Amino acid sequence: MSTSDVETATPEQPPLSEPTEAPEENANRRQPFPRGFLDTISAGWAERSEVAASPGPQAAAASARRARLSEQFPGRRLVIPAGSLKQRSNDTDYPFRAHTAFSHLTGWGADAVPDSVLVLDPTGNGHDATLYLRDRADRTSAEFYADAAVGEFWIGPRPSLSAVAIELGVATEHLERVELRAGDLVVDADADLTRAVSELRLVKDEVEIEQMRLAVAATARGFDDIVADLPRIIATPRGERAVEGVFHRRARTDGNGEGYDTIAASGPHACYLHWTRNDGAVVPGDLILIDAGVEVDSLYTADITRTLPVSGRFTDIQRRVYETVREAADTAFAAARPGATFRSVHEAAMGVIARRVAEWGLLPVTAEEALDGDRGGQHRRYMVHGTSHHLGIDVHDCAQARREMYYDGVLEAGMVFTIEPGLYFQIDDLTVPAEYRGIGVRIEDDILMTADGPVNLSAGIPRTADEVEAWIARLAS
Repeated sequence: MSTSDVETATPEQPPLSEPTEAPEENANRRQPFPRGFLDTISAGWAERSEVAASPGPQAAAASARRARLSEQFPGRRLVIPAGSLKQRSNDTDYPFRAHTAFSHLTGWGADAVPDSVLVLDPTGNGHDATLYLRDRADRTSAEFYADAAVGEFWIGPRPSLSAVAIELGVATEHLERVELRAGDLVVDADADLTRAVSELRLVKDEVEIEQMRLAVAATARGFDDIVADLPRIIATPRGERAVEGVFHRRARTDGNGEGYDTIAASGPHACYLHWTRNDGAVVPGDLILIDAGVEVDSLYTADITRTLPVSGRFTDIQRRVYETVREAADTAFAAARPGATFRSVHEAAMGVIARRVAEWGLLPVTAEEALDGDRGGQHRRYMVHGTSHHLGIDVHDCAQARREMYYDGVLEAGMVFTIEPGLYFQIDDLTVPAEYRGIGVRIEDDILMTADGPVNLSAGIPRTADEVEAWIARLAS
């Protein structure tokens, strides 16, 4: 539905502000409100009962994050917008998700209100934080009943300024009072601030780590759902869509939704790294690569991949490829230690990939030559992507961090990242024997670095070929 025309009120009526008219392309859908509606819409409502608010679980952590950011920009006014609704088609919008930096610095997740703005005003001791958001519209306002984008008659109650202030532990003001000033640093407009809010997330606090554990646990349940539903998935002409749907149900039930578009890639589709069309059949005898993650209400997401034999058993060649990928993952995990470089995790995995494909006779050079940094790389034909990326409130978290802080950075306690090697032999790749073509395998786990070494948060999801076969036998029977 879209906003309708509203007739102006007479002086005897409660004062009604004039609503914004719908765009001309929707003019044929607009209908005037009749006199009786305008005479009565503002009356006859019970008093709003304010839901008792209490400090949210992320309030203290978000305050500490703002303090760390404040230290980097003394005397500068910082502006972090939540962002606005984005049009999907005509008068429909995509579901709103606040800007990552905004949610990280406020602790406001799935319930964040579009167009809100966090402002850090400089003081002698750092910064004072104010959150500007659209206040609840009075029921005498046309916004209440006529604005399909924000009107509470259409989208339900919005939180009050006072409730948000208590929940987030930050001062709130009406959105109308926010102003930009000369010299303001705005996220995504100022390079230094954009870099800083990204690097602020490289090391997670305890609240973030707990949210990551919740996201991984929900994702594990989603994978169980898929395995248990394999018979129906196989029987569905577009079985990849059925996989996507099963996981979506879990993601929406146990969280806010998916953290990214689910990849449900069966057979040769598994060789396409970002296959999200998900319109193919799931055929016994093939492998299906499923890359999926639940985003919980705080907006933290898991990112996990498992590759399953659709029939429940790997063929000999599928098992060879699968166990090689697992060997690469385990080798990368062993290389991940506090003080090691992020780059070294990738190099450890690639060493296994190069050696194995060389042993199989797939390379025109030796493994050592392929691993030569200047002239090698022949093995990368079969694994073109990196082995790891930071993970958190974004699936590819901290992406605006400096290279020396990310790829060339040093691992330290509190970092959360993926380990996700793979092997992909495209269906038309003539450099490999026919029996390899159309096989794609990736194993991806979510890793927490601690002072004592790495912890695999997703280790409870079956990983070895034997474990995967037993998993399918147990749940899909």
